[in-house]
Amino acid sequence: MKKIAALLTLLLIIGTIACNKGWITEQYHQYISFKAPLDGDGVTPIHVRYKPDGMVNYELPVIVSGSTNNNKNLLVHIGVDADTLKAFNDQNFQNRTDLYYKELTSQYFAIPDTVSIPKGSNSDTVTIGFTLKNIDLVDKWVLPLTIEPSPSNDYIPNPRRNYAKALLRIVPFNDFSGEYSGTSLKVYLKGEENGAAIVKSTIETYVVDESTIFFYAGTVDENKSDRRDYKIYAHFDEEKKQVTLTTDNPSMNLQVNKIINYSVEDVKDELLPYLVHRYITINNIDYNFTDYTSVANASIDYTVRGSLIMERKINTQIPDEDQAIQW
Repeated sequence: MKKIAALLTLLLIIGTIACNKGWITEQYHQYISFKAPLDGDGVTPIHVRYKPDGMVNYELPVIVSGSTNNNKNLLVHIGVDADTLKAFNDQNFQNRTDLYYKELTSQYFAIPDTVSIPKGSNSDTVTIGFTLKNIDLVDKWVLPLTIEPSPSNDYIPNPRRNYAKALLRIVPFNDFSGEYSGTSLKVYLKGEENGAAIVKSTIETYVVDESTIFFYAGTVDENKSDRRDYKIYAHFDEEKKQVTLTTDNPSMNLQVNKIINYSVEDVKDELLPYLVHRYITINNIDYNFTDYTSVANASIDYTVRGSLIMERKINTQIPDEDQAIQW
C-alpha cells in the first residue's frame, strides 16, 4: 500500500508540473476582436449623447483573445467595411430596401486608422468622435467597422463571424428620447372613440435636437416603407412642462386637441442605493391624423389619446452618461 501511495503521489506531482507548464504556454490563438455584442437585430446599438455643437466620443473596446497575456506591442488597423453592411442588408431584408441600414457618412464621425495595444495588455479602446447635428433618424444609421489584416503580420483578426466586424447602430439620445410604454396610448378610428382601440406595447422616439424628439403617428413604426410621411415632432418646454406636437407634412392633417403636459420623477431603488429610476410621463395626448397611404385611393382618419411613460435606470456610480444609463 505504501508503494502504491508513493506512486500516486509521484504521478500527481508530475501531472501538476505538466499542467503548470500548460498554463505558461498559449492554449489558443491570440486573435484581435472588437467587443461589440449584438442585439436581436444583429447590430450593436451604441448610445451617444446628442449635442448640437462639438464632438462626442465613444470608446469601442478592441481585445486580444487567448489564455496568456499579449506579449508584444500591437498596432491594430481599423477600417470602414461597407461590404459587410451590404451583405447584411441583402441577407436580412432582400428587396425591402426601405428597411436597409444606411452607412453613416463621414460628415458625422471621425475615427483613427489604428489603435495601439501595448505589450502585457489584452485590450485598448478606439475613440470614435461623433458630430450628429441635423442627422435624420428616419434612416437607420450604422457605422460598419472591421479589423484589417496586419501589414507586418503582427496579429491576426479573429476569423469567427462577427468578432472582427462591428455593425454599430448609432442611437443619439437626449433627456426625452427612447422607448416609451405605449399600453396607455389608444388609437381609434375617428368617430369611434368609444369603441375598440389599437394599442402598441412600445413607442420608439428619436432625437431631433436637445429639446425635441420625433415619433411616428398612430401605429406607424420604422418597418413602414413610407414612415417618413408620418413623423410627429414633440418639443419639450422645460419651463412650462408642456409638449408641443407638430409635423412638416400637411397631408397628414395633424390636429392637436389638448394641451399636453409632461413630468420627470427620480425614484431611488429600494434595494440598490446607487440606482435611480427616472420616469418621464407625457399626459393628455389627444390628436387626430390622416393615414392617406395604407389603402389605395382612400384616406383613414384616426384619433390618438392617452399617455406615454418611459423609465430610465441610471447607475450613479458610473461617470460616463452613456454607460450609466442601463439601456
